[in-house]
Amino acid sequence: MEIHIANDTGRLSHDLAAWLSDYIKEVMSKQDRFTFVLSGGSTPKQLYALLAESPYKEAIDWQKVHFFWGDERAVPFEDSRNNAKMCYDELLNKVPVHGDHIHIMRTDIEPQEAALEYEKVLKQYFKDSETTFDFVLLGMGDDGHTLSLFPGTEVIHEEDAWVKAFYLPAQQMFRITLTAPIVNNAACVAFLAAGAGKAETLKHVLKGEPNIDLYPSQIINPTKGQLHWFVDQAAAAML
Repeated sequence: MEIHIANDTGRLSHDLAAWLSDYIKEVMSKQDRFTFVLSGGSTPKQLYALLAESPYKEAIDWQKVHFFWGDERAVPFEDSRNNAKMCYDELLNKVPVHGDHIHIMRTDIEPQEAALEYEKVLKQYFKDSETTFDFVLLGMGDDGHTLSLFPGTEVIHEEDAWVKAFYLPAQQMFRITLTAPIVNNAACVAFLAAGAGKAETLKHVLKGEPNIDLYPSQIINPTKGQLHWFVDQAAAAML
């Protein structure tokens, strides 16, 4: 595991954009596509905005990047809470991506059906691969959740399915999420976390005793790949 600490959130996004651009080039020197799992939430917005501008808009071979999502709220695409919509608005509509390389979690069908359909897509993509995704971008909530793996939810302990849908009473909505098994088989995972509100949780996740029901982010630990944490000083204050 490698921890990257930036002075502030603006610097944090710049640091990750530069690192990610170099990593994509390195991977693409050995293969003809790059699989990228996008994250929702407020912190990645700055990163996506940077990637959609020079120099990254030109430096990255976007036509060879295949996009997936870590999780989704079961709300229509037009809903501002929809993770895919945010990613389109901030990044995908602004760089030359092939439409058939974008794989959203569908919200126009039943959540359970969407999860099964997404898992079929992933199994097809990675059927002959030692690892799954080349890069998974994750966030961490103040409560220690990542993806839609919220404290105390059964999905944290999923060992077989790659994608699950479930109803989250606290939010009164269905969520669709990748599970630990597929993410932990990725070649590289990077958490992006910023703000003082995450400092105590980050200390527990990285330095505390394992307790995945309380701090689900602890379950993400790639078996064959890299794990990076990109955090600002405020989030890292208690490390």
